[in-house]
Amino acid sequence: MKISGVIKRVNTLSHYDVIIIGAGASGLMCAATAAKQGKRVLVLEKANKVGKKILMSGGGKCNFTNYEVSASNYICTNPHFCKSALKQYSQWDFFALVNEYGIEWEERKHGQLFCLHSAKDILHMLLAECEKAEAVVDIQTKVDIQSIQEKDHVFTVNTSQQAFTGQHLVIASGALSIPSLGGSGFGYKLAQQFNIPVLPRQAGLVPYTITDQLKPVCERLSGLAIEVEVSLGETSFTENMLFTHRGFSGPVMLQISNYWQRGDTIRINLLPHINLLEKLLQTKKHKPKILLRSFFQGLLTKNLVLELQQLFWVEHANTPLAEIPDKLLESVSHHLQAWQIKPADTEGYRTAEVTLGGVDTDYISSKTFEVKHQKGLYFIGEVLDVSGQLGGFNFQWAWSSGFACATHIAAR
Repeated sequence: MKISGVIKRVNTLSHYDVIIIGAGASGLMCAATAAKQGKRVLVLEKANKVGKKILMSGGGKCNFTNYEVSASNYICTNPHFCKSALKQYSQWDFFALVNEYGIEWEERKHGQLFCLHSAKDILHMLLAECEKAEAVVDIQTKVDIQSIQEKDHVFTVNTSQQAFTGQHLVIASGALSIPSLGGSGFGYKLAQQFNIPVLPRQAGLVPYTITDQLKPVCERLSGLAIEVEVSLGETSFTENMLFTHRGFSGPVMLQISNYWQRGDTIRINLLPHINLLEKLLQTKKHKPKILLRSFFQGLLTKNLVLELQQLFWVEHANTPLAEIPDKLLESVSHHLQAWQIKPADTEGYRTAEVTLGGVDTDYISSKTFEVKHQKGLYFIGEVLDVSGQLGGFNFQWAWSSGFACATHIAAR
């Protein structure tokens, strides 16, 4: 395997069996799999390094997959599209590869699997897979692709330095999320060039911003994390929520953002594991002199309780529980277990972990990832209209789609 920087100009075309645009998770997986089956592969990456998103993910520990993976963990206009690839290459297949390389890992909540030491272990493993492959894998970084043409089932990729040809062209260029790590709309433009529709896109797995009267509350509570249940319609998640200077973040807010549209109201249950009203009424009976804020001691942090007091029972801040009407206790319980929040927006692609929407999967084979009306052209990974929930599902989609695509190419 060869990894180099800017390609030196030569006078003749360089021909490969497979050209892959993008050296991220899906692109490297596809490259290694195709090369192991004898295909000469070229990977073109516009960034100065490969696998940037792998390296930054999971706080530098890379949540590389999950123990429980199914199509229900993905958002796609066609809910059945993910099934074939996930079956061809499952979480257990990638898990076996990780163990083969002796990478130490740890399980966290909800079946999430992380590297114990560093995300570099996953990137080095993928590059090692390319290195030991039967055929050559050339990886070029800092590549500026100027145009792509197809003629007689051969693709020509013109860069600022050189032109390459290949019988198979795989688009693994990622999406719009985190542009500082290479996110771009390149794959969408190419899809449109080949008459493939691109569905509306928006940031996913992304924090919310608040601009109404709650913004000062969020600012004062910034840095506080608390386990809550967040719901939107029939969809709900229970996980940590984080107050920030801009609004709300944390795993649970990232999860629900995949289902949110601007203008939607979300519900927050600050105490998801108890029946708050029942507990309040019992306490009123047995400890009538206690103050409402004292009741929450041990249930919520002091700073949060004081903010909630200002919002929901400020006129009874110093009233003993026995003197607070049951209707007010019912109102407080409702507010704390079904707190209605209408975010102004999300933080957008700058901090989004995924891009919702993308290349229309109706035009892509779910088994091979080949464009149905364009032989030899493939789309894999995040550029497609497939987005996973938080928890290693997006990386698993990269491994599964990359493997399925390369396996089909190798068989032709």
